[in-house]
Amino acid sequence: MTNRLAALPLALMLAACSVTGGGENGGAMSSAVEPSLRAAALAAEAGRDYRGAVQHLSTIYQRRPDDSGLGIALARNLRYSGQGQAAADLLQAHLARQGRDAEILLELGKDYLAADRTGLAIRTLEEARGMIPGNWEVHSTLGVALDSQGHAAEAQAAYARALEITPDNAAVLNNLGLSQALSGQLDAALATLARAADLPAATAQVRQNLALLLALKGDGAEAERLARRDLNPEQARINAEMLRALAAATRR
Repeated sequence: MTNRLAALPLALMLAACSVTGGGENGGAMSSAVEPSLRAAALAAEAGRDYRGAVQHLSTIYQRRPDDSGLGIALARNLRYSGQGQAAADLLQAHLARQGRDAEILLELGKDYLAADRTGLAIRTLEEARGMIPGNWEVHSTLGVALDSQGHAAEAQAAYARALEITPDNAAVLNNLGLSQALSGQLDAALATLARAADLPAATAQVRQNLALLLALKGDGAEAERLARRDLNPEQARINAEMLRALAAATRR
């Protein structure tokens, strides 16, 4: 990581040269700079500087517009930076040049979701599912899209298929638990999220979701205990007040 960050100022400076340079020397300079740009993009994405990652990746993509992996990385960082429609436009153009590609379609489905184009997201993800049925992520992402349109039973079937492929996936379990909660299956949701929270890969968001459902069930004390694990004292205080109020409301 230190080496990647150290390369960042140099990459930025040489990237500007590669855009303005011409001829064989310009091409050679661009090729020489590309590893530094890729390293800078990885470091930026890891540091959640998604706009910085987009800048680096865009420079490379201008030279390699048919590189599918690069297109996916650029679209992903556009989506992370709040530019879902720009990401979708990028991959639509890529598909027009390169033909239908399952991994491109998977990312495109996510981009459509981020752009609130849920119908297109579902159709795109269903196409990707037909091409890569053994990929858990396509099933889970399709579940999210179906949930967003209120198709809880279909969404939960998609999550179940994802869990057949990757049984102890905390992200999929989290999505399934939230889907169950939103469709009125609170006890099932609590069991699913408790299972997710016990996994080593469980994130703070999984635990916070479980705490919220515990409060909805009326167990404010356990919800507060769980919530405090990932929050600083001030956040924990505010969150505890909210959870106690929610738990009290459910007991009325």
